[in-house]
Formats: sequence, structure tokens, C-alpha cells
Amino acid sequence: MTMRILFVCLGNICRSPSAEGVFATLAADLDVELDSAGTSDWHVGEPPYDPMQKAARARGYDLSRLRARQFSAVDFDRFDLIIGMDADNLARIEALRPAGSDTTVAVFTDYAPEAGYDHVPDPYYTRDFDQTLDLVEQASRGLIATLSGQTEPQLQ
Repeated sequence: MTMRILFVCLGNICRSPSAEGVFATLAADLDVELDSAGTSDWHVGEPPYDPMQKAARARGYDLSRLRARQFSAVDFDRFDLIIGMDADNLARIEALRPAGSDTTVAVFTDYAPEAGYDHVPDPYYTRDFDQTLDLVEQASRGLIATLSGQTEPQLQ
């Protein structure tokens, strides 16, 4: 059965499209359907941020086909797992949760406890695109292990 996963950040131009692109590449053998979204509407329809695309491309990840969209309450029905990049994203996601929805929501770094972060820092502000990709790769590997039944996530 296909696992439907949505990655969510603030603007959907750095962290969540990177997570979608990296995870798609690393989990190519898994039966997953992926998407990404932002909690804001600032960049709807735009491609990922150029410096993020450049850093991702240097590691072999192509984000160029992705376009930003805004997270909405219907995503709880469309996805099995919704992954936010930080606590603020989770709060905004949970604020839209429909009554009775049991869709799992987690912070991406829950899947990389060894990284020592409780969130994925936003490179739009930090300018550290490689750090973001490092964390996204670690969390992607952890999520793959969890989906494969090899480990349990350390949900916060």
C-alpha cells in the first residue's frame, strides 16, 4: 500500500521541497507518494529558492520541477504522514486539523535524533543550505528506516 507523505515548512521554497526531493531520491525503492507545502501563501506557484536548488543540485537532487503550494486542512485527508520542519510549522498544521482526524504529524528531526536538532533550521534566514541538506538527508534515512520497520521514531 502506498504511503502518502507531506513535508511542510513556512514558505515551501527551501526546507520542505528539499525534503521532498531528497526523500524521493533516497526512498526510490519504497512505495511512497510525496508532496510538500508551506504554512504561508507567500510563494505559491514559485519554484524552490535558487540557492537551495543550487546546493541540492550539487548533491545530485533536482528540485526544479517543484512548485510551492499552501498547506490546507484537506491535506489531513490526502496524506498518511505530515512532517513539519519545526515547532511553529507543527502548531500551524495542528491549528487546521479537522475534528476526528488521526493523521500522524511529526517534526522531521524526530527521525534523526542523533543529529542533535529539534528542528530543521531555515536556510532562507541562516544561509546555511548545506546544513539543511545534511539534516534532511539524515532525517530521510531515519524515516526510511522507520517505514521499513528497522527503527522507531523518537517523536517529541
